[in-house]
Amino acid sequence: MKTRIANLVNSALAALPELQEASEDSVIAASVERTRDASHGDFACNIAMRLARSARKNPRDLAATIIAALPDNELVDSVEIAGPGFINFTLSGAAFQQATADIIEAGDTYGQLEKKAQPRILLEFVSANPTGPLHVGHGRHAAYGATLGNILETAGYAVDREYYVNDAGRQMDILAVSVLLRWLELDGQTVPTPEGGYKGDYIRDIAAEIDTSDVPKVLLEELLDGLPADAPDGSADGYIDALIANAERLIGAQHFHSVRAQSHELIRADIEDDLAEFGVTFDRWFSETSLNDDHGIDSALAVLQERGKLYEKGGATWFRATDYDDEKDRVVIRENGKKTYFASDIAYHYDKHQRGYNHLLDILGSDHHGYIARVRAGLVAMGYAGDSLEVELVQFVSLYRGGEKQAMSTRSGEFVTLRQLREEVGDDAARFFYVMRSNEQHLEFDLELAKSRSNDNPVYYIQYAHARVASVFRQLEDKSLSYDQAAGLASLSALSETHERSLMSMLSRYPEVIELAANNRAPQHLVHYLRDVANEFHTYYNAHTFIVENTDLRNARLTLIQATQNVIANGLKILGVSAPESM
Repeated sequence: MKTRIANLVNSALAALPELQEASEDSVIAASVERTRDASHGDFACNIAMRLARSARKNPRDLAATIIAALPDNELVDSVEIAGPGFINFTLSGAAFQQATADIIEAGDTYGQLEKKAQPRILLEFVSANPTGPLHVGHGRHAAYGATLGNILETAGYAVDREYYVNDAGRQMDILAVSVLLRWLELDGQTVPTPEGGYKGDYIRDIAAEIDTSDVPKVLLEELLDGLPADAPDGSADGYIDALIANAERLIGAQHFHSVRAQSHELIRADIEDDLAEFGVTFDRWFSETSLNDDHGIDSALAVLQERGKLYEKGGATWFRATDYDDEKDRVVIRENGKKTYFASDIAYHYDKHQRGYNHLLDILGSDHHGYIARVRAGLVAMGYAGDSLEVELVQFVSLYRGGEKQAMSTRSGEFVTLRQLREEVGDDAARFFYVMRSNEQHLEFDLELAKSRSNDNPVYYIQYAHARVASVFRQLEDKSLSYDQAAGLASLSALSETHERSLMSMLSRYPEVIELAANNRAPQHLVHYLRDVANEFHTYYNAHTFIVENTDLRNARLTLIQATQNVIANGLKILGVSAPESM
């Protein structure tokens, strides 16, 4: 609908040679918006005010000139000048009838915007360390990333989804030694858990599942021999590192690597299954280890070296990050020759570009704010545009059970997993509640509300609207009546009630909401819109009878509620939520 009004304005401007150089299609589209007050019409356009200076005309006079040049159109009832130069359009009933017919004709593709050749987007999200099951915080990343990917695709963008598997580095060694300790425990030895190690029953499950048939038996006393004085419940860094070194020496590097690899793969596979059950899938699981194995880090650093962006100092290799507005230069190779996490990060994003993606959209935790400038600096230093990297930060989620906030520390083992949450409230409620608020806001997940079957629960309220439409069509069959869609489309002019126009107007907004949500990376716009649609439908349902004696009116009303059902189903699908036929 918005596009049609923009096209009318464009036609008027095309007939005015003096405005040709002053206007562009993008400017025209941006100048048309829905009115907030129905007394001001359906759409308002501020193009006259935007072009007044370049056209050297008073905005109201220019608005009058544009209105005079508008072509006649049956979709517009009236056009008026308002305020300092707004052009207000009041649409005809035929406009909303046409929009309703468009929904019926498009079906499950309604809202799909025109395909865009560029950019090619790589959406990376979740990317939780494979050191334990996903917790409810990770679930918000999963729901937000998956929904945003769906919205962007519906808006016409080419999107691939990727999970970056952090399977290199110290945390994987900590995982391995944590599993080894539980393995000794299963062997009958009494084993303490160091503060720096990973805890939880899942570590015992891994210890019981991995193949340790060739791993040499060791005694706890041997493993703890010569460790620093800081006890397992004290300052843990030196302790856990020495424990790792002892374990690798006692069982051998090859066996230690095997325990590490098996533990990692069991957790990674569990994460993949958990997400798939949650409706979240990826086109690629990218291994951090592969950056070393395939010399990806070396290739990225070679580009920086060639461009004069690296220097040596204190035995380490540094990147000149301060040349790109970072707060300090960054080490990429330590004095001991080991490459830093930062080196892996810029190599990974370099690899993304090398694979042909020109817009890198990362979904990260809010504690990664400082990460953005560093990685963007690396990309610019390698010759890429800084704005080719976009980072959306997701704030923390707090889960409340009976008013009590749940802990979510992976190493302590005291956390509520995503799988547990899904089992308790269901995938639909979890997906929906995670994206109800902006990703920039903290989320307090209310378990009781999510589980309730009442109108206060927004996902239930929306799904109930979809199911109610289905129930109307079942009632039609029970009454031995039939629905003639063609007749309904031909009779849409019979829909003259205020509730009907209001519902048709609401449905026609759907493509605009998709565009808004995509541009702002904001799924919550779709959430709020669907609730508004459900509210309009329930109000209409309570005020009018759909299965009436008049055949034309009955078919028209059934067509309208079928269009409503289409929009709700399409929107819920984007959110990863089911659209039930009965409740």
